Amino acid sequence: MDTLDHILIVDDDAEIRSLLSQYLQKNGLRVTAVADGRAMWQALEAGRIDLIVLDLMLPGEDGLTLCRNLRAKSSDIPVIMLTARGEETDRIVGLEMGADDYLAKPFSARELLARIKAILRRARTLPENLRPDNARNIRFGDWLLDTVQRQLVSAAGVVIPLSGAEYRLLRIFLSHPNRVLNRDQLVDLTQGKEADPLDRSIDVQVSRLRQRLGDDSREPRLIKTVRGEGYVLAAAVTTEP
Repeated sequence: MDTLDHILIVDDDAEIRSLLSQYLQKNGLRVTAVADGRAMWQALEAGRIDLIVLDLMLPGEDGLTLCRNLRAKSSDIPVIMLTARGEETDRIVGLEMGADDYLAKPFSARELLARIKAILRRARTLPENLRPDNARNIRFGDWLLDTVQRQLVSAAGVVIPLSGAEYRLLRIFLSHPNRVLNRDQLVDLTQGKEADPLDRSIDVQVSRLRQRLGDDSREPRLIKTVRGEGYVLAAAVTTEP
């Protein structure tokens, strides 16, 4: 049985595919490299993929569309988006479509490897204070979070899938109800790294989580903004085995 993490690279640049494939394989990863979205879907159907490195600019469906469609299929496979530019707009749009991280070209293969390892580690583990504690279900407001399936269930029984990043962020809030968490704390708890004061990605992730919860961003009921301080989950939280 193959126990190597399987990385899918989707990039129309043959040289990049070749170089990344060789480097990642030398560092203990299994790699499949394809040039477009059609081949990406074929690779996903062919077997287990642990993480996707997805270029933004692709022939046919671009990376943003592919990422959005992947999330629409309830897939929580981590995605690192490659952007030709390091502009904030590209990063924000990528995160809004469900990407877990982004990397601006040109980049070093070593940095990509570090990000891949970090994301895989985060996807499989939670900090001690976020582990289930035998609680399969967590109730808050009109919602139930299934910690095994990692999905939300509304009062009407509608199932809302969550990406890995959305699930981790929600678990942070549920572990600290009615407590203000600033951006530095949220980045540290969800990503395990120091916050960049110019990086607003955590705000994008909060916005995306609000959308999942049907929370009006102008007057949110659940995840409220505390001006100058951060965010707070304003709800009672109960757990069930």
